[in-house]
Amino acid sequence: MLLRTAWRRVATAAPAAPGPRAKPPIRGLRLRGIDLTPQSAVASDAAIALEAESVLRPLYMDVQATTPLDPRVLDAMLPYLVNYYGNPHSRTHAYGWESEAAMECARQQVASLIGADPREIIFTSGATESNNIAIKGVARFYRSRKKHLITTQTEHKCVLDSCRSLEAEGFKVTYLPVKKSGIIDLKELEAAIQPDTSLVSVMTVNNEIGVKQPIKEIGQICSSRKVYFHTDAAQAVGKIPLDVNDMKIDLMSISGHKIYGPKGVGAIYIRRRPRVRVEALQSGGGQERGMRSGTVPTPLVVGLGAACEVAQQEMEYDHKRISKLAERLIRKIMKSLPDVVMNGDPEHHYPGCINLSFAYVEGESLLMALKDVALSSGSACTSASLEPSYVLRAIGTDEDLAHSSIRFGIGRFTTEEEVDYTVEKCIHHVKRLREMSPLWEMVQDGIDLKSIKWTQH
Repeated sequence: MLLRTAWRRVATAAPAAPGPRAKPPIRGLRLRGIDLTPQSAVASDAAIALEAESVLRPLYMDVQATTPLDPRVLDAMLPYLVNYYGNPHSRTHAYGWESEAAMECARQQVASLIGADPREIIFTSGATESNNIAIKGVARFYRSRKKHLITTQTEHKCVLDSCRSLEAEGFKVTYLPVKKSGIIDLKELEAAIQPDTSLVSVMTVNNEIGVKQPIKEIGQICSSRKVYFHTDAAQAVGKIPLDVNDMKIDLMSISGHKIYGPKGVGAIYIRRRPRVRVEALQSGGGQERGMRSGTVPTPLVVGLGAACEVAQQEMEYDHKRISKLAERLIRKIMKSLPDVVMNGDPEHHYPGCINLSFAYVEGESLLMALKDVALSSGSACTSASLEPSYVLRAIGTDEDLAHSSIRFGIGRFTTEEEVDYTVEKCIHHVKRLREMSPLWEMVQDGIDLKSIKWTQH
């Protein structure tokens, strides 16, 4: 026991990763190519062709789906992928102790970003698992007294599917509508809370339209009504200031790969005082205070911790820079193209997520035309569906406009040149596709499309 305590003191005093601290990356430097060639002395023709092909990759403008790994995060992770490979739950030797020390350091870094106690941070595989633990865990633990939950119609699919799963178990769920701005009506939330309501779950920043919900006000309402408040903050953590105590948040979901960290890791914040109880979803060795059994992957949580630390240091700078680039993109597109609609509230909005609808243009056709820019028409989790976005339908967007929407994602490493190139290509292809559209021709002739009665043959 004394040996282990001494080791912890030494490990805490020493930096998590040996060697000199990595220098911040040069602003605007983007590595487009990925070396996929086999490590051989003589490069084959196929390898040379593959290398040339790898250089010609599209610009990346889809940071809501995932973010590139920050080089500083990779530097922090590498020692734990090669040299420090011990199981953090091994209590009898130095290999386990050094991994445990790194894990606890990462826990502190995550907690610091959101104003929490490190003991309130539970590591998971990502925000989807965190959302499942929060919603199903709270509902099932308090089911003997409370059988009602509240969420919104614009939540992430994993939240909505978790609620539907609970409905099949006999719980009642209220799905609050949102206003045309994408923001919920706080009076409707208050009216929806019942004596047997156990949980309210509202996303902080929407992953499709970037709208910011009034989280602090929601937290105050829930606290005054003795109802637990969970927020899916995957798109908000590290991008806007969050304080779980000031905002009265009881549970929060965090994702690593949304904040320039590695994929496959996330965290859930669970308040200790007053204590929030959750029923564990999986059985095992009882790691993470019994709430999430399974060996904690040290390299991944070290990466998550490093990503949170970098985000805390650069949040203000990133926000100003991203806001400027977003304003540039919107202004140039709106100035050059008529009939473009920005979806979601323009004021209560995270600037790095821009959702635009281009009237009289099919969104999928525009995405195919913009093949040298990586964009999407909505959530990566539902992009395989040809149905219009349920988020856009929830804010009252016409089906035609919903089908014509494109989401532009601007992040830490997006450059001004990339924004200008994307705008130029977007304007060119929208004009070209509209010239091919009979609907656009009819609009130019002054015909009101809504007055036409279409018939099927």
